[in-house]
Amino acid sequence: MERAIVHMDLDTFFVSCARLQNSELNGIPLIVGGGERGVVASCSYEARYFGVRAAMPIKMALQLCPQAKVIKGDMELFSNKSHEVTQIIEERAPVVEKASIDEFYLDITGMDKFYGCYKFTEELTAKITKETGLPISFALSVNKTVSKIGTGEGKPKGNLEIPEAMVQPFLNPLSIRKIPMVGEVTFNLLSRIGIRNIQTLSEMPQPYLQKLLGKNGLDLWKKANGIDNNPVEPYTERKSISTENTFDQDTFDIRMLKFVLIGMVEKLAYQLRSEQWLTSTVVVKIRYNNFDTETRQCQIPYASCDHVLIKYVLELFEKLYQRRMRIRLVGIRFSGLVRGDYQINLFEDTVEMLSLYQAMDRIKNRFGYDAVARCAGADLKKKPTS
Repeated sequence: MERAIVHMDLDTFFVSCARLQNSELNGIPLIVGGGERGVVASCSYEARYFGVRAAMPIKMALQLCPQAKVIKGDMELFSNKSHEVTQIIEERAPVVEKASIDEFYLDITGMDKFYGCYKFTEELTAKITKETGLPISFALSVNKTVSKIGTGEGKPKGNLEIPEAMVQPFLNPLSIRKIPMVGEVTFNLLSRIGIRNIQTLSEMPQPYLQKLLGKNGLDLWKKANGIDNNPVEPYTERKSISTENTFDQDTFDIRMLKFVLIGMVEKLAYQLRSEQWLTSTVVVKIRYNNFDTETRQCQIPYASCDHVLIKYVLELFEKLYQRRMRIRLVGIRFSGLVRGDYQINLFEDTVEMLSLYQAMDRIKNRFGYDAVARCAGADLKKKPTS
């Protein structure tokens, strides 16, 4: 049976959400970001016409498009709208993977016997737009790679169907940049040896690509030939990361407890960013010296930055720790994870803040997690005073 895999992508998601709240923003070059010293989190098609792109410093974007209007992002609004769309899709599609805050994969294999896969998807996207006001594009094909590329080619508001017989003719003329795993470094390397479109890549000998790019060379060859057996992995709120710290001596030293929590947040936030996750649920746990255990949680706008998550963790700890007994253990869990880059958290921050996080993560990647940390959370091995 031929697989039927759908990729859905909300068109200029942050921009579309902002326009829902203010119709005066319709039809104008619009940049969503963090002020003139921040970065572009998203931009309208009117701004893209002038060369504005996501992750570009807003100062540079305004040089390209001086007439653009810059607004700050509202992560609470974006998170809520993303949850609305997720709920509509999950109520109707048999298998759903939430790939990021604004994109989804659906496995609807077999539905053509009862309904028609393209018709089902078309009606689902129409329902999403009607109920949420958000424009959405989709592509239906035989695997995740082809459907994702198809969505990009069909934007804005384009709906493509690429059956198996048309996969290679569809892929061949496209730039290798269109393949999801091809970044700037890989593109430049392949471009220097004359590999610029997908057809040329698909015709290269596998051993040559493997020698040039290692295991990624074989994966890239498969994608260029429309081969991708990766399953659609159902999205679940149970997906989480966590850490706990049991003290050698029970303590009620609140200052030290907060330092420990800050260090734990730094560790988990770094893991989120390394694996390209964003969290929407924060849980704090404490265990008293009599082994009573209590937890408290809150829903938050999607985030993965230390300073954002530290704020919520410390607020939860303040609300949770009311008995003033000695504490034996503290724990933190981040759940409700979706794929995403941490730039979208930085609407209120500057290019310097973004650069700081990137520099700290590079140091940690090279020298280990303990190579750099906030002073408050730097020494997790220090015993709390009792």
